[in-house]
Amino acid sequence: MNEVRSNLIVRIQKALAVFVSLFTGWALLLLLMRIAEWLLNGFIHEFPAGAAFIGWALLTDLFFLGSTGLLMLVLFLLISLASIQAARIVFFIIALLLTFGYFALLQYFSSTTVLLGADLYGYSLQDIQQTIGASGGLNWKTITLILLLIAGVVVVFYFTGKKIRPGYKIAVIAAVLIALTGIVSLAINPLKPSFKKEYDNDLAENKLDFFLRSSWTHFFPDPFETDIYSDAYTGDYGDAGSGTSVSFNYPDEANYPFLRLDSSADVLSPFLKPATATPDIVMIIIEGMGRAFSNEGAYLGSFTPFLDSLSQQSLYWENFLSGGGRTFAVLPTVLGSLPFEKNGFNENRENMPPHLSLASILKRNGYQTSFFYAGDASFDNMDIFMQKQSIDLIKDRKTFPAGYPQMPANNGFSWGYGDKELYRYSLEQTVNNTRPSLQVILTVATHSPFLINDQPYYEQLARQRMATLQLSSAQQEEHNKYIKQYSTVMYADDALRSFIKDYSKKPNYNNTIFIITGDHRMPEIPMVSKIDRYHVPLLIYSPLLQRPARFQSVSSHFDITPSVIGYLKRNYGLNAPSLSAWVGSGLDTARSFRNIHATPLMQTKTDLIDFVMGNYHLNGTDLFRLNSSLGEEKIVDEAVKEGLLSAFNRFRQKNDQLQQQGKLIPDSLMKNYHP
Repeated sequence: MNEVRSNLIVRIQKALAVFVSLFTGWALLLLLMRIAEWLLNGFIHEFPAGAAFIGWALLTDLFFLGSTGLLMLVLFLLISLASIQAARIVFFIIALLLTFGYFALLQYFSSTTVLLGADLYGYSLQDIQQTIGASGGLNWKTITLILLLIAGVVVVFYFTGKKIRPGYKIAVIAAVLIALTGIVSLAINPLKPSFKKEYDNDLAENKLDFFLRSSWTHFFPDPFETDIYSDAYTGDYGDAGSGTSVSFNYPDEANYPFLRLDSSADVLSPFLKPATATPDIVMIIIEGMGRAFSNEGAYLGSFTPFLDSLSQQSLYWENFLSGGGRTFAVLPTVLGSLPFEKNGFNENRENMPPHLSLASILKRNGYQTSFFYAGDASFDNMDIFMQKQSIDLIKDRKTFPAGYPQMPANNGFSWGYGDKELYRYSLEQTVNNTRPSLQVILTVATHSPFLINDQPYYEQLARQRMATLQLSSAQQEEHNKYIKQYSTVMYADDALRSFIKDYSKKPNYNNTIFIITGDHRMPEIPMVSKIDRYHVPLLIYSPLLQRPARFQSVSSHFDITPSVIGYLKRNYGLNAPSLSAWVGSGLDTARSFRNIHATPLMQTKTDLIDFVMGNYHLNGTDLFRLNSSLGEEKIVDEAVKEGLLSAFNRFRQKNDQLQQQGKLIPDSLMKNYHP
């Protein structure tokens, strides 16, 4: 018996020595990759300032290695009881797979400056293939790097096996330290750096740790997470008592959680003169168009001279929010003021709850309706959503005729057509409209990989713009890193200029209202805050305008449709229901900074963690105070935080109820107001 016990102890000691040797080599490899990541992003984007960043980065790496090391240690010891060689092979395979994952995540972050988490699982295989294709796919550079990575892993393990041979005592001590670090890492919430710039916070994160934790939470939600159905969290979303000045009246909340009396005010009539006939509406949604680089006060400087000048002749909301951080949210929020459900409203595909939208209500009232997208409308199920609105005309890249050049391909892939081609196509397709019309136009040129026709010309325009902005030499150097991004913004602005000019030749131009916004702020230029991703412009331009106006008050994509419906209902006899399931309450036309809305924001298809109410922004468990330009600072105020959390949980209750019941509006509303 003693001999068996002695043999077991010796075997475990040998196994620990082998494990510590292998794990040390792997940890050194990851450290080298972390240094490479820091250098790569420093040259591509910018180097974070201060030694604090290095400390945070090493700390996040230490906790990742601890948690991963603990799990690998347990597995290694169990397998080593049968065969140390088998344990070594399993360790090598796991380490190789994790290293590949780490490499892919580093590449993703360097090109997007966004952490990839569980949002990966919110996209179809087709959507993922399109995105990978846009980034260049498996080109020769990527394949070379993968081969070098494999060689690096093999060399590291061979070297450590030869050179790093700890004694049994050191191996035991090292294993105990790994285990203790792992236990602490798994027991506490992930450490979150809090630098001034969001880019610095994300760069400090261990990308593989973030992805694995997000994936675990996605598939195995915390059973001890705050219960949003408990009595302590039945907040006042949509009530004046929540800190907003907007209240909703829900007549049948048990069966229809979002159904309410539509009290949206007509705020547009004071600015628009009466038209001779029901006006046409052209809604232009520009991919990636953020306030960070558009119009006066843009902290990166404005690269949209036409949009800037147009805002001087428009109703312009400078503190406007998108409903989502990616394109998946824009059509449901802008056209339908619809809730998100689990992974975005469109993810229900054919099983979307029956609903009304601006498009379907206008169609029922005799409007001709059309949707134009420069890419593949099956992405994010946009085609299915538009079919649900009974849109007359749905046109995407598959329908463009010969004579329209696509954007340049990246490794054989192109997203589709440029903005100029899209606008020209929409004008040609709607030239014979004989009734009032709604056109929805969604662009794609300002999307990664930021390749457009006539790129050298627009890059030169962007450089000239930088000179006009009188940037410092350091700012000039920083901006030049994103010359492709800025060139596509200049292109999108120029294309919009041409479109408005061409549209002005149409006989119905003087009776048209243009609504222009961005779907979200492009992330490929590093962001300074959490709210930055959602900060987009909104312009309402029309020859019908009696006077322009600029508003500092906060509104969102959710508020567009309620206000347009209210305007048309009051002034042109639009037949619209008195009950609605809008999330928004209408645009706020206060000139000074304020926020009367309570607005949920969904950054990705799996991350519903943002909520804006009053002058505050709740992001997960972090609270930020907003200023008059939508800059934000992190604060600690438990009373305010509880108020926002309570109201946000009230929305989440309704959202969850909708998922379970699938009811937004009664059948009678669909029968009377849907085409």
